[in-house]
This record gives sequence, structure tokens and C-alpha cells, in this order.
Amino acid sequence: MQLTSDDKKRIRSGSVTVVKEPVNADQLDELRDPAVAAKVSEMLSSIERDGMDAVLRYARELDNYTGHGLEIPEAELEKSGERIPAAVREALETGADRTRRFAAMQRARLQDFEEEIVPGLVCGQRFVPVQNVGAYLPAGRFPLLASAFMTVGVADVAGVPNIVSCTPPSLDGEPHPAVLYAAWVSGARKVHPLGGVQALAAMAFGLLDSEPADMIVGAGNAFVAEAKRQLYGRVGIDVLAGPSEVAVLADDTADAEMVAADLLGQAEHGPTSPANLTTTSERLAREVLTEVDRQLARLSTRDIAGAAWRDYGSIYVTDSRETAVEVMDTLAPEHLEVLADDLDWWLGALHNYGSLFLGPWSTVAYADKGMSGTNHVLPTVRGARYTGGLSVAAFLKQLTYQRATQDATEAQAVPTVTVSDFERLDAHRDTAQLRLDRIASR
Repeated sequence: MQLTSDDKKRIRSGSVTVVKEPVNADQLDELRDPAVAAKVSEMLSSIERDGMDAVLRYARELDNYTGHGLEIPEAELEKSGERIPAAVREALETGADRTRRFAAMQRARLQDFEEEIVPGLVCGQRFVPVQNVGAYLPAGRFPLLASAFMTVGVADVAGVPNIVSCTPPSLDGEPHPAVLYAAWVSGARKVHPLGGVQALAAMAFGLLDSEPADMIVGAGNAFVAEAKRQLYGRVGIDVLAGPSEVAVLADDTADAEMVAADLLGQAEHGPTSPANLTTTSERLAREVLTEVDRQLARLSTRDIAGAAWRDYGSIYVTDSRETAVEVMDTLAPEHLEVLADDLDWWLGALHNYGSLFLGPWSTVAYADKGMSGTNHVLPTVRGARYTGGLSVAAFLKQLTYQRATQDATEAQAVPTVTVSDFERLDAHRDTAQLRLDRIASR
């Protein structure tokens, strides 16, 4: 929810009352830390030059990795579930299944086709999966277990034939068993105990299974995000993600306790995670301010969520729901909840968001953990103005083709000659004129 000065002026207009404004919002204007960018550049260059020697050096230095092999056997992946509580194991199986089911529903609606445009000219499209995908599965202070559902599982549904995964050895030099089991039930069969820049570089440069990744996906810290930025072009990526964001649109029917809980539910992702409430009810705005403080007092993550709310939290009161939509389309948040009447109206009116959660019985945490089935790899810092999140379509290349017979030559060649002559592109003209001349000489 990164705003320009013009955006901020628009939000502060007479039709919008600012109840709480971010203290440090301007710090989000430049997401790239020069020191991080320089270190990532150094690491990528070193790994590209020295290969696995550099990967292992960084793994031991940064991840405290003490092992020798860099691939976890399939048997160990399958048994990883035995090291976690049964209820967690069942929940991971549920989330993986629902995410795959939604991805399959999306895939079924992406259709190949072929159709004649003019007599003798047939055009078509095919959806062809990316061949090699590298998936990064984060496992820091708070392992995000559902990440494998959204990356490995969805790529598998898309038909990607080669999927390589990396996860940091975060527990005394060993990968987290719950992350491994989430990867297993998502379809992962090649998982490596590598974290950070070295993991992304190893996948991108083909150091793990001799096949360089065509695409790298998955969330991570600032170093992982910067590595993806610098590798982009050499490989495809999902999104260039900043801190996780949440926004709530609410009217007078919303419950202050629920609104506050949902704002803090995303603020605890990190101390720079923006959280916004935009409401048509000043009463609700004031009640949410009080309720956030009450709930923070009992949160074990209050040091994180409290800092995020203090420095990056905001509350706006608008004079109408139409103005509320304008504000939200300006913010273009990663996650957007609507706790208001007439949900169909909001669904039709809103345009800029990563994923939308409609009604009080839908909350961002459900998608975060894979329980709603939709993907949680979403655009941040207003990227929702021009793109959506990761989906099965991201792992499929929409390829076009054409097939022409002689009967279609005049319909294509004559106007091609005309345009090429005007552009003074003689070789373009000649490719078309040659075909016309061949027909004329028969």
C-alpha cells in the first residue's frame, strides 16, 4: 500500500477523514536496501563463478548447515509427518488438497482452441507448462507451512514436469519437519536443505539437478526478495513482494472486535506490515482503535504486530461507500476484507486487490493457511493495480500458433506488402510478395 504524494492528497481530501495515519509510511517508498542489494549481487556472482563450493560455503556460514548431501531422500520426506502432531499433519493434508482442487478448477477453464479466421488461415492457442520450476519454502521464526501448497502443489497441477524445492535448515541445521511434510503432500519429491540467496542461485543456475530453473517462486526475507529481483529476466518469478498487507472495508454493521482481530492477524507477519481500515462509520473507527490496543495487550506477537500497527497502521472514514471504493482502489492492498452489507455491490465495484474476502465469515487467515484453496502469493506495494497473484495460469505459457494454406495468401500478403512499403521495411515486404509472385507464376 505504497502511495505517491498525489495519492496521499486524494485520500486526505474533504470526503475522507483520517482517524489514524501511518507514522513511517514514507519509509516504504524505497523498498530496496542498498546494502542488501550489494550483498545479494556479491553472492550471486560468487555462486555463478564457483558453483556448489560457494553454495556450501554460504549454507554453512549463513544457515549453520552441517550436513554433506544437499538433497533430502524421498523416504525422509514421506516420514517427516511422523515428527509433527497428528492434528497438524491432517490440517496440512486438508490445505494441500483444497489448494490443489482450486488450482484444478482454474486449469479446467484455461482452454486450448483452434479456429479459422479467414478461409485458409487457422489460428489457435495452447497452454504449455513451464518445464523447470524452483520453489522456495520459507522457514524462519514463523515457518509458513502453506507456502508449499501455493507453489509446489499448484505447479504440479499445472503439469510442470520438474519441480525443485529448497527450504532453510532452520532447526539446529535441519529442515523443519512440518515444512517438509507440507512439501510432500503438495507433490514435492526434490527438496534441498538450503536457504536464502544461495538457494535461489542454486536453483536458477542448475546446480541442484543440472536443470536451471525457468521460474522461481515463493516468499522470503529481504535477501530472498532482492535475489528474485536480480535474477528476474534470467528466470521468471511470481511477484516482487514487499511486507504483507491487509485492508478492511467496513460499514456500520461490522463488529469492532472482528475488524481489530483481522487487522492484527496480518500485522503480526512483520513490523513493517501495513494494515488499513476504511469505513463509512466513524463510531466503528473509534471502537476499532480501542479494540486493537486491547487485543495487542494479550498477543504473544505484540512486539511485531504492535510495531506494525503503530508505524504502518491507518484508519480512514469516508462519506460514502463509493468514496471508500476510491480509497481502496488507490491503496490496492494485497489482502482486502469486506465486512459490510450488500457484498455483491462491493464485489462489482472494487478493482484493485490481490485477493478479496467477502463477509464476516471469510478472513485472510483462512487463505494464508490454505484452507480456502485460493493462492496466498499475491502482489504487494500496490502491484494489484496491474496484476493478480500466483495461480495455475502462472505456470502455463499461453502459446499461439497459425497454420495457413495458399487460399489465405492474398488476404494476408497484400496488406502486408502495403504496410511494409509504408514502413520502408523491404525484407518484410519481400517475404509476402514472394508468395504472391509464386502463385501468379503458376
